[in-house]
Amino acid sequence: MTKTRFIVLLIAMSLIAAACGTDGGSDPDDAGGTDDVSAGEDTGATGESGDAEEAADPTAGLISPTQTDEPLNLDGGVERSDEGVTVVSDDPQGDLRGDVRDITSPWPTDWSRRTIELGTLGAGIPATDPRDRIPPIDLPLFESIQDATWLDDREPGALVEVDGDVRFYSLSILTRHEIVNDRFGDVPVAVTYCPLCNTAIAFDARVDGQALRFGVSGLLRNSDVVMWDEGTTSLWQQITGEAVVGEFAGTQLDFLPTAIVSYGDARENFPDALSLSRETGFDIAYGANPYTSYSSSASPFLFNGEVDDRYPALSRVVGVDVDGTIKGYPFQTLFDERAVNDTVNGVDVAVFWGGDTADALDSNIIANSQTIGTGIAFNRQVGDEVLTFTNNGDDTFTDAETGTTWSLLGVGLDGQLAGERLEPVAHRNEFWFAWAAFFPEADTYPT
Repeated sequence: MTKTRFIVLLIAMSLIAAACGTDGGSDPDDAGGTDDVSAGEDTGATGESGDAEEAADPTAGLISPTQTDEPLNLDGGVERSDEGVTVVSDDPQGDLRGDVRDITSPWPTDWSRRTIELGTLGAGIPATDPRDRIPPIDLPLFESIQDATWLDDREPGALVEVDGDVRFYSLSILTRHEIVNDRFGDVPVAVTYCPLCNTAIAFDARVDGQALRFGVSGLLRNSDVVMWDEGTTSLWQQITGEAVVGEFAGTQLDFLPTAIVSYGDARENFPDALSLSRETGFDIAYGANPYTSYSSSASPFLFNGEVDDRYPALSRVVGVDVDGTIKGYPFQTLFDERAVNDTVNGVDVAVFWGGDTADALDSNIIANSQTIGTGIAFNRQVGDEVLTFTNNGDDTFTDAETGTTWSLLGVGLDGQLAGERLEPVAHRNEFWFAWAAFFPEADTYPT
């Protein structure tokens, strides 16, 4: 093993151990906090002295949408697709890297079906069968967003909405778990986050009438998390939502509206929302950042590709996706313009920038991190009107057509459309290097 490769492995193990809440010297077979502790169990201390009373249940009063007898609606989601799939019958694992072949040897994945070159897959967690060494949350508990006072107003999280049901998933939790297998009413939803690429994306988890349970495979591609589904062990690219290897290869998950916003903005704009509780069943110090100073580093971690030098590798971009047409809006441009009125694939789009949202990947304490701001994309059409926005200089925006004042999160505050909401369009806030690597042919604003 070369010295460089050895150093990379040491860094990888320390980062993954920190993310999982384990110390770097633990047995790799025990990494990731994989003790059989359900999210509903009482993990509080119980007094031993005298007539000690049983400790209060820290989960009392929390909401568990996944624990219900109501059936899931399996009629939605997507159908399996074979688009772009290559089938290799002779030596289907032939171009897998040796280290990837070693750690995936127990998997029943159908390696003969893929949409990518297997050699582009890398080992993010150097341990035999690393699936879920970073443990997803399968039984998420929620509290009222008004009660989540353990969060600082600046702390970032993924804001997800399905049929009017709004939920906030703090990145201080998502950096440690990367996937939450949730449900919104009768819709199974996977809420995902890749710290190495800063991509927070929620997907409808239904494929071919099945509700898929997703996990963290331990593999990376272009530094982005490769997920796996428990039913077929197909491998899914988190940043694109596409199955790239296995039985479901070629299938594209449906995106759900997701944005990285601050807790304070989410609470103010959506006072009835739910917030993911830190009572996860894992003994992890949420709020500490296991990727300290990563966003200010000169180069991305575990990325072997060529970095597009038009912008700094670890700068951010709002990557808008309208029915498969991708366009990028770099934060550096948004910082100056604050409001962009544009059209993507025939859809009128507005991209807002502002806020005091902290960088989840900067300081060792997320609440103390530098301000990175919020970049969020909306459909400009409200009813029959296409709106044109300008920034007011105070994280509010006014449209020229109705004179309505809008919040950063797209809520009408004052004017003709007060109380209305702008519809988000599918977008991400990934690092520039990742966006350029996965969407090299996409347009970038300004063009």
